[in-house]
Amino acid sequence: MDKVNDLYNMTPPGIDWMIIMPVLVACVTGLVAFLWMSLQKERDTTPMVLTTLVGMAVSAYTAFAQINFSNASTFANMAMRDSMSSILQFSLAVICFIVVLFSDAYLKQKQIAFREFYPLTVWATAGAMIMVSTQNLLMMFIGLEVLSISLYVMAGMSRYEQKSEESAMKYFLLGAFASAFFLYGIAFIYGATGSTNLDQIAVAYATGNREMLGLLVFGTILMLIGLSFKAAFVPFHQWTPDVYQGAPTNVTAFMAAASKVAAIGALFRVLIAAAPLQSYWMPAMFWIAILTMTIPNLLALVQKDVKRVLGFSSIANAGYVLVAILAAVKSGSNNYATVCIYLVGYSLMTLGSFAVISLTAKQGKEGTSFEDLNGLWKRSPLAAGTLVIFLASLIGIPPTGGFFGKLLIFQDAVGAHLTPLAIVLAVNSVISVYYYLRIALAAMVVDDEGEKTVSAPMTPGLQSACIICATGVIAMLFLISPLQSVLHR
Repeated sequence: MDKVNDLYNMTPPGIDWMIIMPVLVACVTGLVAFLWMSLQKERDTTPMVLTTLVGMAVSAYTAFAQINFSNASTFANMAMRDSMSSILQFSLAVICFIVVLFSDAYLKQKQIAFREFYPLTVWATAGAMIMVSTQNLLMMFIGLEVLSISLYVMAGMSRYEQKSEESAMKYFLLGAFASAFFLYGIAFIYGATGSTNLDQIAVAYATGNREMLGLLVFGTILMLIGLSFKAAFVPFHQWTPDVYQGAPTNVTAFMAAASKVAAIGALFRVLIAAAPLQSYWMPAMFWIAILTMTIPNLLALVQKDVKRVLGFSSIANAGYVLVAILAAVKSGSNNYATVCIYLVGYSLMTLGSFAVISLTAKQGKEGTSFEDLNGLWKRSPLAAGTLVIFLASLIGIPPTGGFFGKLLIFQDAVGAHLTPLAIVLAVNSVISVYYYLRIALAAMVVDDEGEKTVSAPMTPGLQSACIICATGVIAMLFLISPLQSVLHR
């Protein structure tokens, strides 16, 4: 009887709805867009576009408003808030907002009549937000699957193109393997700790139980393999250039930015939690960082397709961010300021680059070779000018965000006594100049073929996307100090 009374008198745990508000707004936005698509017979996408833009703006605001809030968690520690999660959730909402800005015109030019793109993009964003705002491995896995399943569908939306269907199938098969590795790693961690919370890894390691040590190490390695697939680290990168080339360009833009932010954010939390085990995984991740910075840069030199070049570029940039993570773990500072700052700058310059490339879609066809960019500066000076800014930032030319991001990573690596990684980063930044300049020169060259090249009109949405990204890349000069002060709290 006493147990029954206790049950009736039990107070439900308090829920801090503000912590999950960015994710909640994104989920509701996706549902509203989906219902509108289902109920509306006309093919007009304007209401869905406006709904998505407003919803993601609200989601971005709720994340930004919490940057200075104290660290907290809710839902039995399954959802958390710190300055890192707030910054990355804000970035993800902005990524979705920018992609939607230029997608409507692109989808019409590409003749992709699938309005499902908008709710799928928002739900993928919600999954990415979950990944960067939890210390619970099961919640991280749920976020990973919500993100991945949405992207599998989005990658194959250009149904009449074989390369789009191939990219979706490749991404699905390799993504399924990656998810299996990650989930299997969670099972080993749970076996060793009796919990799915990342902070229990250090607790279990401190007990000194040699039998549990093997489970911890093996589980951590499996999780790192799974996240390395998602982040496209070498040697788990083979899918990236093929999928980026085959998927619709707006999907590629979202994939290159949002999935990278989600995977890197989750990886940072896993590696920080597994810092006591770094003697086991640090040597492997050290060489993975070197290979991830070097091999893609060398392969990009011989590519003839701009989307493949940017695909290899995204792999190399993942290697740069990995250096920052390893430096944070090695120094014991748990400093995520450099990681967040670089991810913000990388997202803007990558989104902007793909937004400009989307101009090559016209009347159901799309050419993404270097020659297809010829004469862009004459047809659309704004697109060509902003493209130069994005490429300058990817190279790391001051005063762009890419320069300051790479400088911070270099300083962190040297400070953590990872000087070889800092040197490899600097060398690869020089190597990358060649293929980035090839893209810029292709847009500036006008020859007989370039004069005949026809591109899509520069719509207000695309103009806005390019201006927002270019402004953000330059504004990083003034945002570095405020971001550092917030993220170092």
